[in-house]
Amino acid sequence: MAQDRPAGRAGTIEREWLRETARPGRGMHLVCVGAGTAAGLLQVAQAALVAAVIAAVAAGAADGEADAFPAWMLAALAAVVLGRAGAAWAWERAGASAAARVKQALRTRLYDHVVSLGPGFAAPLGAGALTAAVMEQTDALDGWVARYRPQTVVAVLVPLAILAAVFPVDWLAGTILLLAVPMVPVLMMVIGGAAAAASQEQFQALARMSGHFLDRLQGLVTLKLFGRAEAELRGVEAAAQEFRRRTMSVLRIAFLTSAVLEFFTAVAVALVAIYVGFALLGWISLGPADEMTLGRGLFVLILAPELFQPLRQLSAYYHDRAQAVGAARELRPILEASPPPRPERGPVPPPGPLAVRFDGVTLARPGRGIILDGMDLAVAPGERVALVGPSGSGKTTALAILLGFLAPDRGRATLGGIPVEEMDEATLRRLVGWVGQNPRLFPGTILDNVRLADPDAPDARVQAALALSRVDEFAAALPSGLGTVVGERGFGLSGGQAQRVALARALLRPSALLLLDEPTAGLDAGNERLVLDALGGLPRDRTVLVATHSPAVAAWADRRIRIAGGTAAVEAA
Repeated sequence: MAQDRPAGRAGTIEREWLRETARPGRGMHLVCVGAGTAAGLLQVAQAALVAAVIAAVAAGAADGEADAFPAWMLAALAAVVLGRAGAAWAWERAGASAAARVKQALRTRLYDHVVSLGPGFAAPLGAGALTAAVMEQTDALDGWVARYRPQTVVAVLVPLAILAAVFPVDWLAGTILLLAVPMVPVLMMVIGGAAAAASQEQFQALARMSGHFLDRLQGLVTLKLFGRAEAELRGVEAAAQEFRRRTMSVLRIAFLTSAVLEFFTAVAVALVAIYVGFALLGWISLGPADEMTLGRGLFVLILAPELFQPLRQLSAYYHDRAQAVGAARELRPILEASPPPRPERGPVPPPGPLAVRFDGVTLARPGRGIILDGMDLAVAPGERVALVGPSGSGKTTALAILLGFLAPDRGRATLGGIPVEEMDEATLRRLVGWVGQNPRLFPGTILDNVRLADPDAPDARVQAALALSRVDEFAAALPSGLGTVVGERGFGLSGGQAQRVALARALLRPSALLLLDEPTAGLDAGNERLVLDALGGLPRDRTVLVATHSPAVAAWADRRIRIAGGTAAVEAA
């Protein structure tokens, strides 16, 4: 989904997008940074207290004293340990809160934006890919918000504080540590590009697997009937294996980062330990080595590994950063896609059935090329027109333009003389009704599904829509009538019954234009006749445009227009 761009520029764009996306968690982010910095400063105090206690005990043992240090040191040490535990707890709570706020805000933005884009944008992506974007890819920001982002600040402040504490004690040990510290971010930058690319490939594999699995699950009955269940199961397994390989590739890079960092950390700490040991033994007199004491040496040795601890944590969280960048490359194009322009308030055509015109409409879609190529079409008010033509010729695309889901690249489509793009959404939804080839019914009663078009419609209008669509006829034979509960996607009704319920829902809204997309697809001859009888009973108070392959539906229309090669031509009766 993401376009090819130079790697450096792409990373900058994704980082900027992530920072903007993290705004809802900014307050909790500052709490995390404060808690992490406080924990680092308390570690310096803890190192000083531990070194003082051990040095005092060693000195007391040499002098034969049983109690060589004051009791307040132990109390202070206990307070510091409790303080570090409290800081860690505050970090975890604040980080979880920040991640929850960011993910909730992002999911709300995604949902609202996909709704504003309409099915013309969402349908090609597939329900599985969109579900993966809203759920899994949004969840990928969790670690980046809660851990990696605040750790980037803590990994700078805490090492600086530790170096500031070490240099006054022993400048040579501080210099060794200072020279070793820059190696960590350099290594992370080198490996980071590969980690982000691997994470993006992992998310793409997840989106493909989600879409593949959802499509097969929805068509499970059909697959069983045609004996394709086992073959499709192998396809799902292959998609899962591909996702597993991508995931392991990401983990290999993450473990490589940690291993390299641990190596350089161990080398730096070993150098400091050798220097302190030789200085205490008096084997070297380089720089401040002659002034080395047990307390100073312990203080430096305790803080040496702690200097790298924030950087080690950052490295451990670098996988979260790579995942977030990979997710951003998938999510950002969705949020940056522009819906067809729609004014807040637009002109309203005169009452009555609408005239429909296409004037030189050209539209291309990614992956399909030019679908409509300068198409001209004219439908008179109240006319019933059938759009016929081979699959992929552009019949459904033409209906999507009239619904406002797609905008022409060139030319214009008008309803009642007004361009579709100049109409506001409320007016367009009131004027245009639509019934697709796969009616979407929701769990609830038949009446609930019909009233979905206008929950406040008076009973008289509801009864009229039920009568016109002949839903009342088959509902009367059901035990609970219109109160019969149907399942997801109309489970419990036949294909023809579900299509008539969808037609009743469209008729409940007093639309001036009714668009039908393959209304009898998948129905047998008997059910097709029932649907056509229902359509035949429609009064001439609305224009009807139907896309179909069915000769019976085409014969029902007043006129047939064939769409082929991106253009339209009237077909002889």
